[in-house]
Amino acid sequence: MPELPEVETVRRGLEPAMVGARFTRVIQRRPDLRFPFPERFVERLEGQEVTALGRRAKYLLADLSSGEVLVMHLGMSGRFLVMQDGATRMPGEFHHEHGGLGAHDHVVFGLSNGATITYNDARRFGFMDLVPRSGIETSKHFAGMGIEPLGNELSGETIARLFAGKRTPLKAALLDQRLIAGLGNIYVCEALFRTGLHPEAPAGSLVTKKGEPTDKAHQLADIIRDVLAEAVEAGGSTLRDHAQVDGSLGYFQHSFRVYDRENEPCVTPDCTGTVTRLVQSGRSTFYCPECQKRS
Repeated sequence: MPELPEVETVRRGLEPAMVGARFTRVIQRRPDLRFPFPERFVERLEGQEVTALGRRAKYLLADLSSGEVLVMHLGMSGRFLVMQDGATRMPGEFHHEHGGLGAHDHVVFGLSNGATITYNDARRFGFMDLVPRSGIETSKHFAGMGIEPLGNELSGETIARLFAGKRTPLKAALLDQRLIAGLGNIYVCEALFRTGLHPEAPAGSLVTKKGEPTDKAHQLADIIRDVLAEAVEAGGSTLRDHAQVDGSLGYFQHSFRVYDRENEPCVTPDCTGTVTRLVQSGRSTFYCPECQKRS
């Protein structure tokens, strides 16, 4: 499943084609994806202008002039093909098991600026919905969702408030979407390594007995933002699936310091450690046992 930087890459690729344009024609080729399309999906979209295109965690949010929001989730294999001004581009391209264009082109958006945007999803784990903007945060998609890791809310103080008293392993706490929304496995591994924190350390260890953030809590908040920002600027990770907006491969995967580097030497200067993999909640965690000692 794409992580936050990949979704942000897709958002940036779609924004120039969508914002300020009206849906002149919408083609819906099946009744459902992961979930059924909302009632009168085509009717509620056609004629509406896209006033903004945002992102909440791993969801794309297209604000419409009707006051509704088109909520889009890519699932595991969803991607968009943008055709405009004689050029074709695919932000967030998938490279395997997509089944080819055409057979899995489930939704086609025709826009007033001449652009055509096609949603292709071989596995159909993605979905689209229409939600009133006034109720977006309390909708079924976002109710109880945590803070945005790229926003100003993420700080050492916020981490202390969220993690106070928790014995949950630190990595699991960071992946809990009810606490911090949008963080995924790859970038959590990278952030913990750069901060020198063991993935199995209790989340509450980042909080003092007085309930204040430790120095590591402040550092972790800064590094999470740095890691995500670097990945967004690089066009996201190319791990198996994703490409940049212009279709060329991103390069953030070459900056991975621990992720998917099991048994390789640690990249920290003068460190004699070897990158190790452990399984937490069914997912691989990569870390350096020398740089990330469990205190």
